Amino acid sequence: MLQTLFTVGGFSLGSYGVVVAISLLIGLGVAYYLASSEKEYRQHLIDLLLYAVIGAIIGARLWQVLFYEWEYYSLHLVESFMIWHGGMAIQGGLVGAFIVGWIYTRKYKLDFWKMADIAAPGIILGQGLGRIACFLNGDAFGSPTNQGFGLVYPPGTPAYDAYGSQPLWPAEVWEGQWDMIVFALILILPRWLKLPKGILFVSYIVLYSLGRFGLEFLRGDGARYLFNWTSAQWSSMGMIVIALISAAVLTLPRMTAKN
Repeated sequence: MLQTLFTVGGFSLGSYGVVVAISLLIGLGVAYYLASSEKEYRQHLIDLLLYAVIGAIIGARLWQVLFYEWEYYSLHLVESFMIWHGGMAIQGGLVGAFIVGWIYTRKYKLDFWKMADIAAPGIILGQGLGRIACFLNGDAFGSPTNQGFGLVYPPGTPAYDAYGSQPLWPAEVWEGQWDMIVFALILILPRWLKLPKGILFVSYIVLYSLGRFGLEFLRGDGARYLFNWTSAQWSSMGMIVIALISAAVLTLPRMTAKN
């Protein structure tokens, strides 16, 4: 774990922000490459990313405040705006970015689902790389393994503050690895199958959410609610349901046409 890359005078460069920035750039590069045959859409990717990042930050913070830690923030409303203190839910970030993407494509008369299919591989790759930031920062950690193996976080990290030197499940590492598997799958799927527009993006949502749902059973940094599920698990299930409904709507015209 390495929370700070280096310190010069009174300035410290945190690893979290650097890794996230690199992840965004690599994800953009992948999307830009995959859009080589879609020049009309390709020229919008950089502008769309800039707006989507703003939407993601707002969405991630709102999701964290409202669904993850409302019991605390309801009593400390001013702190809800202090994003520099940490507390950003990736699922809320995705929702915020998707809403911005929908508004952007509507404004420029682009097909949202087509743009979503182009962006999906870059998004999930960026998510996977972004989990390296969580590992270096010592957050998004797992619960104690109660065995003689696991990740042991150093003092000063959120994981150490929660569990001390107990070995923890490498939840954030495994999630990053799962994201890489999803990245590979959604690159391969179009080669195997002729997918209707939007289904690649929907497949990414379902696959990512299934992995996140399962790995949440190993997480040790969130409260649990009905069915002993975390907020992230409820969010994942909601995203799966919406994605499947979207898939049905997207494929229905094609099935009707065949009949």
